[in-house]
Amino acid sequence: MTGLQLRTRKDAGRANVHGVHSLDCFVFTVPDLDVAVRFYDAFGLQLRRTNGQLDLRTCGHPHTWGSIFQAPGPKKLQYLRFACFAEDFDAIAARVDELKIPRCAPHPLGNDEGLWLMHPDGFPVQVVVGPKSMADVRSTPIVPEPVPVGTGASLARSRIPKVHPRRLSHVLLFSPDVKAAADFYEKALGLRVSDSSADIIVFLHGVHGSDHHLIAMAKSNGPGLHHSSWDVGSIDDVGRGMEQMLTAGHTQGWGVGRHVLGSNYFYYVRDPWGSYAEYSFDIDYVPGDFDWTSADHPPEDSFYAWGPKVPEEFVTNHEVPG
Repeated sequence: MTGLQLRTRKDAGRANVHGVHSLDCFVFTVPDLDVAVRFYDAFGLQLRRTNGQLDLRTCGHPHTWGSIFQAPGPKKLQYLRFACFAEDFDAIAARVDELKIPRCAPHPLGNDEGLWLMHPDGFPVQVVVGPKSMADVRSTPIVPEPVPVGTGASLARSRIPKVHPRRLSHVLLFSPDVKAAADFYEKALGLRVSDSSADIIVFLHGVHGSDHHLIAMAKSNGPGLHHSSWDVGSIDDVGRGMEQMLTAGHTQGWGVGRHVLGSNYFYYVRDPWGSYAEYSFDIDYVPGDFDWTSADHPPEDSFYAWGPKVPEEFVTNHEVPG
């Protein structure tokens, strides 16, 4: 077990700001858990499988970022769990009641802790008190060892180590109403909009410090999970991750490239269910004592700065009937 200590109390400067600090866990189902094991093991995550449940973890970090269960039918987002500091829970609960946001029964795959709310897109959202698992500082790049003169800087293919993501950065969801979804996270849970592009896409960060976005929504004809994004330590790791997945037989994806909103370097690998897992490096960070100025960007300036052509099915939501 890692010795990493996760923060459990809010900064004094944010005493009067009440909002969740972390996307604590995303939960979805797939038709075959063995397939999920093979995919995420190749991706470089640390897996824990018990009684039909597959937990997604990362090297050196104590947190479970996601959980997958087996169920018939297509892959399906089941619920999200957010965590807040104990000092914020009552204020969030009172705000939820003031806004008349409907509460719901705990999801059958979850527990009865905290608040259970019904998202406007029709899936449950849980809010619990818990330690801050989202980044407390901007991710530190891996600094390569100095290369002696006359020595090549790149390792031979046979010596390249497996890429292991360090933590979850964010998830991007599909939504039939991006504005309504953003309003839910902003008004009820206290997240703040970082950037957006019309009603096509929106990115939200946490008020106690997080990456440029810990959750985002893209317009679709229904809800669903588009991708989970995982932090790595260098652009070389992004490229190595791409090669790692190609070698494992996962040949569909997008990248390597660089985003505009968030600024991170990326490679997306398509999973067996039509969604994606992203290797991400050097995403923008919003400190807990800083108020980011959000902006609405034209579509041509909101997606990526450079990279290969976007695959035709990249924004297809496979969780809803075609």
